[in-house]
Amino acid sequence: MNGGDEVAEAPHVPPQPLEWKFSQVFGERTAGEEVQEVDIISAIEFDRSGDHLATGDRGGRVVLFERTDTKDHGGSRRDLERMGYPISRHPEFRYKTEFQSHEPEFDYLKSLEIEEKINKIRWCQTTNGALFLLSTNDKTIKYWKVQEKKVKKISEMNVDPSKAIGNGSIASSSNSSIGKQYLANGGDKYDLPSNDFSIPPGGFPSLRLPVVVTCDETSLMASCRRVYAHAHDYHINSISNNSDGETFISADDLRINLWNLEISNQSFNIVDVKPANMEDLTEVITSAEFHPGHCNTLAYSSSKGSIRLIDLRQSALCDSHAKLFEEPEAPGSRSFFTEIIASISDIKFARDGRHILSRDYMTLKLWDINMDSGPVATFQVHEHLRPKLCDLYENDSIFDKFECCLSGDGLRVATGSYSNLFRVFGCNLESTEATTLEASKNPMRRQVQTPSRPSRSLSSITRVVRRGQCFHFASSSFLPTLHPFPCSFVILTTCFYYINLEITR
Repeated sequence: MNGGDEVAEAPHVPPQPLEWKFSQVFGERTAGEEVQEVDIISAIEFDRSGDHLATGDRGGRVVLFERTDTKDHGGSRRDLERMGYPISRHPEFRYKTEFQSHEPEFDYLKSLEIEEKINKIRWCQTTNGALFLLSTNDKTIKYWKVQEKKVKKISEMNVDPSKAIGNGSIASSSNSSIGKQYLANGGDKYDLPSNDFSIPPGGFPSLRLPVVVTCDETSLMASCRRVYAHAHDYHINSISNNSDGETFISADDLRINLWNLEISNQSFNIVDVKPANMEDLTEVITSAEFHPGHCNTLAYSSSKGSIRLIDLRQSALCDSHAKLFEEPEAPGSRSFFTEIIASISDIKFARDGRHILSRDYMTLKLWDINMDSGPVATFQVHEHLRPKLCDLYENDSIFDKFECCLSGDGLRVATGSYSNLFRVFGCNLESTEATTLEASKNPMRRQVQTPSRPSRSLSSITRVVRRGQCFHFASSSFLPTLHPFPCSFVILTTCFYYINLEITR
């Protein structure tokens, strides 16, 4: 203070590292239980509100979970926090329903087996209390509707209640108005007895048809509304919803197609990187995502480590990009593994649409869409594996694909790793947060001070037979996802089961 006229500004305090606590686990194995390959989770996704979670597995099933900790007070957790309601409990989820999304198929024209494994799940806009989502395997995308329906039952049968029917069950009589009994939908078929059933003298006074009544009971029903097929020659690696709520994209190695949710027999090819001669192919598409706010903008990544931002208003076929994001190669650093480890396996837009997060084998990179000269931040994830790249190449682990995610407030990023670990970094300019956590009931929190220092021997990290065969990683976290709430978010990682962890400030 100088003469009472100036007031010293309080120093800016960077965000403190968060405290992590174990919350829930689903699908945990018992001692000695063998895990079937069809039960391994291959896709996970929170909806935009954070109240529902969807998982897909290699068996083609989609399992839905819903939040339960806000139902007692009504409204969403975000609304309760805005009103100042104290939230003392951590987010809790429970099983909601599951359904078989995809079945194994066989392409007779190409003599190709199409496995049922779910590659991606994306939530769509909720309408009239019904949940909508997209799920895809290697070739076929399906649009699902999940809603509660009231159970309908059959009553008013024209049968004497004193007589048994079939295997002993009794239907209600049309002449009795007390103690009516019902047969629920899907019950055993009625077989009228052949011995003790007789028509009364003079026949029935009136013929009453069975009446279907609606009960107070409800059940969740999943119905497939659309099937989007026969549009990809190569395996689908990405699907992404548009912010307009009407369209979505699907991407394979060489093409990106634009779909309308209501039209399943037609799509528009908007990106095609296939050369006239396949011998000239130098890169493939690895991931694609729509901008969260601009329906005309999308980004896709390539195996060469670049991200292209395209504008659908420029042309019908987006041969040229609006912006190109790639990091210049350092002189003298090129090696046999350079292009392999530079391949981007996943990209995600921040919720504000300003930044893009990308994941390659070694690092996480955060890009500003207004600055294409290079990433604004680089986070080392697997730097300690650099001396072991030869061994990783020999057992194909170097081709493993890891996903990435951002928190709802954009202050933290996360990705999976080996040995059942996942990494969380603070992406604020003044943040030094770099946390390594183990996905277990006793998460061991440790600050990473020297990323290049090996934390595990290679023998404990790369226990895998071959890519494309059964994994023998007893502990690998390939699929993290962040809960969209900025104050308390959840990371879910998978190996053979998935863990739900909470952090608090």
